[in-house]
Amino acid sequence: MALDQGIVRQLAEHLENAELNRQPVTKITDDYPDMDWDDAYAIQYGIRRRKEARGIGTAGLKMGLTSQAKMRQMGVSEPVYGFLPASGSYGDGADIDSGAFIHPRVEAEVAVMTRAELSGPGCNVGQVLAAVDFVTAAVEIIDSRYENFRFDLKSVIADNTSAAGFVCGSVLRDAHELDLPALGVVLEKNGEIVETGAGAAVLGHPAASVAMLANMLAARGEVIPAGTFIMTGGITAAVAVEKGDTINVRYQDLGKVSFRMI
Repeated sequence: MALDQGIVRQLAEHLENAELNRQPVTKITDDYPDMDWDDAYAIQYGIRRRKEARGIGTAGLKMGLTSQAKMRQMGVSEPVYGFLPASGSYGDGADIDSGAFIHPRVEAEVAVMTRAELSGPGCNVGQVLAAVDFVTAAVEIIDSRYENFRFDLKSVIADNTSAAGFVCGSVLRDAHELDLPALGVVLEKNGEIVETGAGAAVLGHPAASVAMLANMLAARGEVIPAGTFIMTGGITAAVAVEKGDTINVRYQDLGKVSFRMI
């Protein structure tokens, strides 16, 4: 690590305060250009510890920047992972307070729940499919704490991969009953189709995203425990939302997810 633990703690507090106060900040690599990948994840884990210390649990894990569309949109070249604070969980059909975010965007995803532990290195799609309890539709709300959504990869990792909220559907399916790469998605904003995509946009197969997560965690000596909820990554590019917008996402074989920003 390039940063000492005191700086890591300060940056975790800095970024979480930006989230809590809805106040965007400049990307942290502007001030710490020599920070490395371990520093970035150490800051993210510091944010997680701060939330847990205040009684905010972790609802699951997430992969980010897993689609070519998202990587092009954000100007980065490889996926990242983060955690889902339980405070960001919303039910299908919810009215969501737009004032809880800085500049929110939404993206359609496929989510899974594991029934068995997954570990790397060497985790593969077959092992993931055998370990998945169910698949469901989900929409992630992302909200970078950086000004104008401008960041580099290390800065976004530290900022918990822009995690802010998520909305899940009510249809639960066995992974083996679905053709996940071909699973189609249509994202509508205020009744207008704004994005379409298929599961193959997520590293070729959403289960490949989970396998990559297990392998990335292995580098830290961690595993994906049984009973872990995982957002596999955006199938579509992220769509900006604001107060008054209604989002409806239709999924092949997985129903739909809807909510309104108020």
